[in-house]
Amino acid sequence: MDTQPRGVALTPMETRHDIILGTAQLADELGYEAFALPEGWGLDATLLLTEAASRTRRIKLVTGILSVWGRTPGTLAMTAATLHRLSGGRFVLGLGPSTRALVEGFHDARFAHPADRLLEVTTKVRALLAGERALLDAVPGSRPLRLGQPPVPDLPIWLAAMGDRTTRVAAELADGWFPVLVARDQLADRARALRKEREAAGLRSEPLIVAAGPLTVAADDPALARRISASCLAGTCAPWATCTPGPSPSRATATRSRPSSKRTRILGPTPASSPPWPRKSWTSSPHTARQARSATSWRGGTGPPT
Repeated sequence: MDTQPRGVALTPMETRHDIILGTAQLADELGYEAFALPEGWGLDATLLLTEAASRTRRIKLVTGILSVWGRTPGTLAMTAATLHRLSGGRFVLGLGPSTRALVEGFHDARFAHPADRLLEVTTKVRALLAGERALLDAVPGSRPLRLGQPPVPDLPIWLAAMGDRTTRVAAELADGWFPVLVARDQLADRARALRKEREAAGLRSEPLIVAAGPLTVAADDPALARRISASCLAGTCAPWATCTPGPSPSRATATRSRPSSKRTRILGPTPASSPPWPRKSWTSSPHTARQARSATSWRGGTGPPT
């Protein structure tokens, strides 16, 4: 019987409040392990996950991801500790270096040395969550403060990373890794390399969770859905506005999976022979004329992805 953990993630272009919360609730009811919501230049993911926490019972709620340029380490630590409390310990903080277009074109920050930024912010957030005083650089003469909440040193942090330097940061500091746009045939080798790096350096005691999976596109035309999915996975998803999350599957067609009683070790891509959703494309809601949308789902086991 299949008891491997599975999760569902949306893309940051999804702005329909009812679809986002409905997907979280349905995933919770069907026994999925995690629901991940990213943040781009639209909705505030942390506010939506706060509402999702009140509407779900057991599923992990993941920011997948928040940009390390959009909030200070202090703000990220406050947000993470608050969501940890509101969700009853079900929150996972997902962070990533984002992209030049978003960092410079939306946050008005210079996109330079993203690996260093990811390392710095993650280190400072971990220190605050552990109950330590803030690590100050810009104004070193100031009196460093502690987070005004009980420490949460074990709060999981998952990092998105593509390049060699950022993936090394993930290996050193993260509990989990989002292998953004990493080809499926390269994923197993990359995951094994990161795991060996952690073990050799004696960095973190827990295995590295790898949150990866296929892109699912919702469209009235199955051929169109396949083309958009292929272009997004190839990194040529244009126009990008068409790659937005779709409506959640119905209870009648969604594949039900049992919740796992074991801690997730490695989350790997879904085998082609056993997709997390039916092979038939989801169809867009009849009342909307918006274009095809996509979502990501992942499935994992206790071993490296194959």
